[in-house]
Amino acid sequence: MDVVRGLLCLFSVLVSEMFMVAAFSQSLDSDFTFTLPSGRKECFFQTMKKDASLEIEYQVLDGAGLDVDFSLSSPTGHVLYSDHRKSDGVHTVETEDGDYMFCFDNSFSAVSEKIIFFELIMDNMEQEGEEPEDWKEYIHGTDMLDMKLEDIMDTINSVKARLGKSLQIQTVLRAFEARDRNIQESNYNRVNMWSMTNMLVMVLVTGVQVYLIRSLFEDKRHTRT
Repeated sequence: MDVVRGLLCLFSVLVSEMFMVAAFSQSLDSDFTFTLPSGRKECFFQTMKKDASLEIEYQVLDGAGLDVDFSLSSPTGHVLYSDHRKSDGVHTVETEDGDYMFCFDNSFSAVSEKIIFFELIMDNMEQEGEEPEDWKEYIHGTDMLDMKLEDIMDTINSVKARLGKSLQIQTVLRAFEARDRNIQESNYNRVNMWSMTNMLVMVLVTGVQVYLIRSLFEDKRHTRT
């Protein structure tokens, strides 16, 4: 009896690992960082399915003003969301079949380029005809286990969801950190520039004052012999 229990436990763990690998093999999250030149507009496309969900989060990491124009359009060309000169934003839409287009526009800036980070989170993107419960047909005798295989799968799915959420949060925090670092470095350069300017002005004013004071005490009268 103990041998049978051990074999069933081993078989359930192997099936669970196979299912977990299959679940992780299809990543539904992606992120990208790119440079948007001044006076340019860049557009990206994402193919979606009906009754799925698409979430787009973007941030301007570097560039004068830390702002950009953003728009999200449906497969029919209808503009779903439009942001004007914002530094970040999050938009979620229930999708239909087709290619969704989202654009970043820096045409209002004639000099400064922008570094932009965005992340896509897609839910309910299972393949057509996929049967997530088919694995149960190959499992027999699970009532002999202390823990049911369904409980194991629920635990694995819960861990997977939490790991995915942790990765998303870490990615967003890295983007915030990069933007804050760029702001700090820009402020540091500005402080150094104005400090040097003030120092030069102070030295120049000091020299002028010394010259004026010395000229007040000079005897300009000529002695005749």
